[in-house]
Amino acid sequence: MAEKPVINLADVPLIDMGHGEKFAAKVGRIGSMIGSTGLGCLLHVVPAGKRAFPFHVHHSTHELFYILSGTGEYRFGKDTYPVRAGDILAAPTGGPERAHQIINIGKDELRYLGFSASPGGPEVIEYPDSKKFVVFSDTPDGSPRNARVRFIGRQETSLDYWDGEG
Repeated sequence: MAEKPVINLADVPLIDMGHGEKFAAKVGRIGSMIGSTGLGCLLHVVPAGKRAFPFHVHHSTHELFYILSGTGEYRFGKDTYPVRAGDILAAPTGGPERAHQIINIGKDELRYLGFSASPGGPEVIEYPDSKKFVVFSDTPDGSPRNARVRFIGRQETSLDYWDGEG
């Protein structure tokens, strides 16, 4: 159990993450800090014009987002929705029709909380824009980056079930 089951958002330590021109954010893991084991919570702080993560969909982990401040767009499947402070966004499991991404289209930073059920895997995540997927398990924080077992690939490079079995 965490030292204290309460934390103020202003006290959540943030780490920088990003990639290339599109992706930048500061994120802070809240759930594990306050002793939550079955529900994850991640604070996202996204600069103007950026997004925290690629367009993706989870096969095992349901997510829900709460917009704290700023304005953005929510890509969900083939649709796009405007979002602002006070909005709640669903990200259920499924296929590409439920893929999601939050983009900061405003002039100020976009701050939101992401809640996830059963963080830690095993999990499969699809990325429709890049046509790849990741499979992972045994991760201490719900992130595929820190998983003990992880594979990233594309469907067309999959091996046959009997490959190498003689």
